[in-house]
Amino acid sequence: MAQSQLSMEDRILGGLWGLLIGDALGVPYEFKQAHELPPADQIDMQPPTDFSRTYPSIPPGTWSDDGAQALALLDSLLTCDQLDVNDFATRIIAWAERGEYAVDQNVFDIGVQTSEALRAIQHHGVPPAKAGFIRSEGKGNGSLMRVLPLALWHLGTDEALVHDAHLQSVVTHGHETNQACCALYCLWARRLIQGLPWEEAYADALRVLRDIYKNQPTHEQALEWEIRPDSEPFSDGSGYVVASLHAARLSLKNDTYVGAVKAAIQLGQDTDTNAAIVGGLAGLRDGIQAIPTHWRTQLRGHEIVNPLAKKLLEHRKPD
Repeated sequence: MAQSQLSMEDRILGGLWGLLIGDALGVPYEFKQAHELPPADQIDMQPPTDFSRTYPSIPPGTWSDDGAQALALLDSLLTCDQLDVNDFATRIIAWAERGEYAVDQNVFDIGVQTSEALRAIQHHGVPPAKAGFIRSEGKGNGSLMRVLPLALWHLGTDEALVHDAHLQSVVTHGHETNQACCALYCLWARRLIQGLPWEEAYADALRVLRDIYKNQPTHEQALEWEIRPDSEPFSDGSGYVVASLHAARLSLKNDTYVGAVKAAIQLGQDTDTNAAIVGGLAGLRDGIQAIPTHWRTQLRGHEIVNPLAKKLLEHRKPD
């Protein structure tokens, strides 16, 4: 189906499932260097038999912390009908402590900064809206990896979307660079939902964000001097939030969902998170049917996702 003919439902489902499948696809390859990975045609949910999987006890098709936190955010938004950082933090803690939103309730991966922020909330009484500032220069991709559901759910103005993108970030990752990456990503995703071609969607998202940041000098500085959104994208596959955003720009040059997520994984290192970040956008761009049926079938945890996906589509339906 031509991209211009895709329905909003096709794109919304493509984005949600695209994130989760990208995450699960990248899990077996996490922390490997690019030269250690199989060639693109052998990257799959089940890696080649001679490949040393990062988590050999985790069944293929299992999402990680990226998918679990994204689902926690989506559930919070749908339940509260707004971004409530206290509710959201409670749900992330429920994931970290009890495995809610995780397949098999098994938490096998959690970022260092996220873990520190959650401990600050639980054990030191730090408010969720301030917890992400405990590591002042922390610039991991832990808030970018989960933010897509905000763009899928949000019906407000671009300014309101940017505000909420910042707010969901500061629960674990407070630095303005993290906030700005989340804001740009959400504006980009919104324009993909609207059907703009991916490069045009990125350019328009950047134009709008620059206008919003005219009166926010610290965010503007993070955007222009650290993210450098006009520069030729480069990524080493690391967990640095700017590298992950640039990985999306690089990987979406592949004109299929499959090509885009495999390109993200082939960067090496933070393969699951970068494939989740890319997979969400590629799913919005290409629609749910562009994701191979066997990957959708192999993804575990459908019983967790399906009720949330149904509620999300009901929320998005025009009155």
